[in-house]
Amino acid sequence: MEQLDKISEQIRTEFEQINAARDLAYQRSRKLISLCARTIRATHREEWETAESLLAEAQAAKETLVADVKPYCNLYYAGYTQDAIKEYVEARLTYALVRQRPLPTPEELQAESNTWLNGLAEAATELRRRILDIIRHGYTEEAERLLDSMDLIYSTLVTFDFNDSITGGLRRRTDTVRAVLERTRGDVTNSLRQAQLEEALQSLEKRLGN
Repeated sequence: MEQLDKISEQIRTEFEQINAARDLAYQRSRKLISLCARTIRATHREEWETAESLLAEAQAAKETLVADVKPYCNLYYAGYTQDAIKEYVEARLTYALVRQRPLPTPEELQAESNTWLNGLAEAATELRRRILDIIRHGYTEEAERLLDSMDLIYSTLVTFDFNDSITGGLRRRTDTVRAVLERTRGDVTNSLRQAQLEEALQSLEKRLGN
């Protein structure tokens, strides 16, 4: 029993270090999530320079967050840490999809595979907002391209039929992508029909005028 005080003090010191790292990681995860939300907003507004600047800032914030928690596995795999990294993946993929850039890989983003897939699912749902912004001004081929990207992402995600403990809850997000895809497909179809109708009416008016 003589060593009990020494052992307990060592454990207490260890726990204090972990607790301090946890508090710091929580703060940094919130900052990272905020940066990613601002990046996505800038992307939708076509503020490309702002989006790229925010992405660079988000990357630095993500790397700092990961470096701080890497020594503590339970903190690295904690929900708030992986959620923040997922938001970073979503921001990077949304930007790439909108601007027709190659998708950065999990290795390039230094993200876990399941975190990357969940970020991809959320990026797909962000495309709906972009498509609606486009078709508000009339049907365009760009809306069709983004819809095709959504469809391809859903078709890919649905093939990952594994337990949620492996995928990090991907099935639920995949179901969300499907619902968003169906609504968006309907919106694009209606926009196309409206454009075709307007074109037909204009053609008719020309013939009647002649």
